[in-house]
Amino acid sequence: MSKPVVFNQTVLRDGHQSLAATRMKTSQMLPVVEKLDGMGFNALETWGGAIIDSCLRYLAENPFDRLRALKKLSPKTPHQMLLRGQNIVQYQAFPDDVVRAFVKCSIDAGMNNLRIFDALNDIRNVKTAIEATKEFGGHPQGALSYTISPVHTIESFVKMAVEMEEMGAESITIKDMAGLLLPRVAFDLVKAIKAKVKVPVTVHSHNTAGLANTAYYAAVEAGADIIDCSIAPFANGTGQPDTLLMEEMLTGTGRAPKYNRETLFELQKYFEGVYQELSAYTSPDNERTDVGILRYQVPGGMMSNFLNQLKEQGMGDKVPEVMNEMTYVRECLGWIPLVTPTSQIVGTQAMMNVKMGRWKMIAQNTKDIVLGKYGKTPGPIDADVMKLVCDQTGQKPIEGRGADLLAPRMDDLKKELAAKGLPATDEAAVLYAMFPQQTEAVFNGTAKPEVKTAAPKVSTSTEIAKTRRVALTVDGVRKDVTVEEYK
Repeated sequence: MSKPVVFNQTVLRDGHQSLAATRMKTSQMLPVVEKLDGMGFNALETWGGAIIDSCLRYLAENPFDRLRALKKLSPKTPHQMLLRGQNIVQYQAFPDDVVRAFVKCSIDAGMNNLRIFDALNDIRNVKTAIEATKEFGGHPQGALSYTISPVHTIESFVKMAVEMEEMGAESITIKDMAGLLLPRVAFDLVKAIKAKVKVPVTVHSHNTAGLANTAYYAAVEAGADIIDCSIAPFANGTGQPDTLLMEEMLTGTGRAPKYNRETLFELQKYFEGVYQELSAYTSPDNERTDVGILRYQVPGGMMSNFLNQLKEQGMGDKVPEVMNEMTYVRECLGWIPLVTPTSQIVGTQAMMNVKMGRWKMIAQNTKDIVLGKYGKTPGPIDADVMKLVCDQTGQKPIEGRGADLLAPRMDDLKKELAAKGLPATDEAAVLYAMFPQQTEAVFNGTAKPEVKTAAPKVSTSTEIAKTRRVALTVDGVRKDVTVEEYK
């Protein structure tokens, strides 16, 4: 008899990134971290993706402090993060010494499992991060950025999975960031990968098109070892399938896990309060099923942020037009998968094309894709776009790995920090490399949390935070504080 499938819990990372623009604060997480730790999940996804950016830019938080605080209250369950290979958690590529330092700092701060992917599925761009994760004692997961196009096949994904295992990946994730994975394809893809690799296989999806639950079911039937789930209301829609619902769907298959349902109901009630607190960042557009995603392929983790950006640009009425343009831009850029950072690059270029006319202005990141600085695209770049970019820049596409052209930076970053009177540590340096202004503001105490008008905040989260006491190290001193005091 097959052993039960196990769940990764994504509510503290991808759940709110997909449904609330990554705005959940550490203080909103702390009251239930111990409860989550006691559930027996395979891993708690607590970091990576857009979390680091959001902590610094919008919440005036040090993301490493968040990781340490969460790990302190949930030591039993491995913590999981999403890492964009050579891009770390930013849009551009970084030299190997910065990637290695970031990986080490993350593991030292409490991270266990690093899910490592490349937006173009260029295997060269995950090698440094996988090797560093192994070296510093973490668990490297190799992630396949799943997408649909004329150049993406089951055979190509299986080949990539085998190469990642040979590179040192200790598990393989099928990362279906846009919720495109059809049940039959999920079954065939998992079956094919399991036949070729010895390491566990995880399936990650979003329920944007309403497919993820059935895709998970098919994947489990095919032998998937782990699936990613969240907790409502930070589940479904552009997020992962709900834990309770997915467990119920698997009942009777012989592979259903057994998580404490009463505790799950308590957690759902708590997160309903947090969802209400974050109502300025939530949207019915992210909660509903949208089969149009099968055409647009926009990932759930991007959708809530992207809709906000379009509104801020005065283009809230242009959403369908921009989405259609994304399909065209993606084809011109060699059928690249839409996953951070390529989804944002394609989205930005599509927005510019709609606003100003096709290719009237080309964003620098788009030029870098065309010139090969992000890696090798799955398909050929449109010849006209290639000529336009080469003429504008006076450059030709590079050959080889883009990061090989980057000089080491860690020593210079530390010197810059010291000159500004800021901590010249590896942690500060890797944050400063990616988000210099925001990191400087957080470390010098001038950062202010973003404030948006929202619905009245009368919620479970607020009431528990007033009384729930946790033991934390604050300014180097061990203190017993309320979550309110932690803020």
